[in-house]
Amino acid sequence: MPRQKPTRTANGQSSVYQDQDGYWHGRVTVGIRDDGRPDRRHAGASTEAEVIRKVRRLERLRDAGRTPRRGQRWTVTRWLEHWLDNIVRPSVRENTYSGYRVDIRVHLIPGIGAHRLERLAPEHLEKLYSAMLRRGSAPATVHHVHRTVRNALGEAERRGHLARNPAALAKPPRVEEHEVEPFTVEEIQQLFKCAGDRRNSARWVLALALGLRQGETLGLKWADVDLERAILRTRRGRQRPRWKHGCSSPCGHRHGGHCPDRIPLREETADTKSRAGRRTIGLPEPLVELLRVHHQQQDTERSAAGDLWCGGDWVFASETGEVLNPRTDYTRWKGLLRDAGIRDARLHDARHTAATVLLLLGVPDRAVMDLMGWSKSDMAARYQHLTAPIRRDVASRLGALLWDR
Repeated sequence: MPRQKPTRTANGQSSVYQDQDGYWHGRVTVGIRDDGRPDRRHAGASTEAEVIRKVRRLERLRDAGRTPRRGQRWTVTRWLEHWLDNIVRPSVRENTYSGYRVDIRVHLIPGIGAHRLERLAPEHLEKLYSAMLRRGSAPATVHHVHRTVRNALGEAERRGHLARNPAALAKPPRVEEHEVEPFTVEEIQQLFKCAGDRRNSARWVLALALGLRQGETLGLKWADVDLERAILRTRRGRQRPRWKHGCSSPCGHRHGGHCPDRIPLREETADTKSRAGRRTIGLPEPLVELLRVHHQQQDTERSAAGDLWCGGDWVFASETGEVLNPRTDYTRWKGLLRDAGIRDARLHDARHTAATVLLLLGVPDRAVMDLMGWSKSDMAARYQHLTAPIRRDVASRLGALLWDR
């Protein structure tokens, strides 16, 4: 077949031609380079129809303003690692970073890491999600992985490395919503009664009555509590501890947290994640009295510990004044439920309970948002539940309005 030379086109127009070996080429001007020269992209194919199809695709991307940037060719692995270490890590909390890291290193890199970034398709992600489910991952875990890759690829799209985010098109599996059943008033009173015989009993009252998050409660210091004015302020949250080995010779323990000379990898607490989380909460009078008694008991423990007392000023501390471990705190919550004869529930369900009690009391939405530390009003739909007493009250009011004379 005779060679077809490229015909001269007007500036900015695309061209299609065939070389002396019969291979077809296309050239498309998509913009201007940093040095001022035209950014002219190449497409090649063995047939004229195929190269025309590629040229048209480049033109559509150019016209839509989604042409991939010229530069290094990213693989999915390289982009995810760059996004994780250089974009995400300096700007998010340690717990958020840890969640992203697990998703990327355990699931995403082994599953789709070898793909070229610009060639990743929604179908590749959907196959990964199906494989995770077959291996036993929960749908909620798959959803978390989906959110991570969607954020990472969204950043690549914004920076021009991708024409379109394939994770925005991929369909993750459906997650069954777990309906939370708040504790009844009788169950709350039973938990209060059972907690009264334990150390740090006020800790559980704060969770059930005020809805404080676990991190907010364990991060409280006495400087945050004003018993005279009956208020407390949430300023920080307890972080889950991470450790590394500090032993000079192998101690025999697999995990750094069990090493006798362990070294912490993160701070004990961090500032609250959002501005709404830094809030002032009024204390009911019975809770003020309970905290006074708790403070006196802690003074007694401090005197008994002597030089062993750590002096961290924590409201809820160990027998030697150390900040409490969230895992230990959760275990004690489960023990409290068991000893009180109350059904098993998550510790976070106590926060749902407190929000529902505010609904039962008819507290205005704006006040509820402030008390619970919510930055968005739609959080009420997630945490406040229409319990049987609330339904009965609504039915009674409706009956009085429409039928009572």
